[in-house]
Amino acid sequence: MLRSILTIVQWASALSIIGLVLLQRGKGADAGAGFGAGASGTVFGARGASTAMSRATAIFAAVFMINSLLLTYTGTRASQVQQKTILDEVAASKKAAPVVGTSVPAPTGSGPASAPAAAPASTPAPASAPK
Repeated sequence: MLRSILTIVQWASALSIIGLVLLQRGKGADAGAGFGAGASGTVFGARGASTAMSRATAIFAAVFMINSLLLTYTGTRASQVQQKTILDEVAASKKAAPVVGTSVPAPTGSGPASAPAAAPASTPAPASAPK
């Protein structure tokens, strides 16, 4: 549950950072505006939008980094709890008490000697009489 919430926050902060970075103007755009190229004024004023957007980008970046650390912590904690191998499961099943009446008898011999004896070679069928 917590991991799902942190993942949603991670996606939201990442998409917000991408959107804010794409909306901001580059540093080279201000140099061209001083010589009359392009509009130097914006809706928020000459410096208002860039300052607000850069602050918002910094806040979302901090949220992204802290959230990344929290996701890493929850991921490593969950993997430590669930570290079970097949050998651990076999060892746990051997420790369990056997059920009475379901034991399998041990074989009496070992190897091919305990295998049933081979059937004797059959005698060839009598040849049919010539006609």
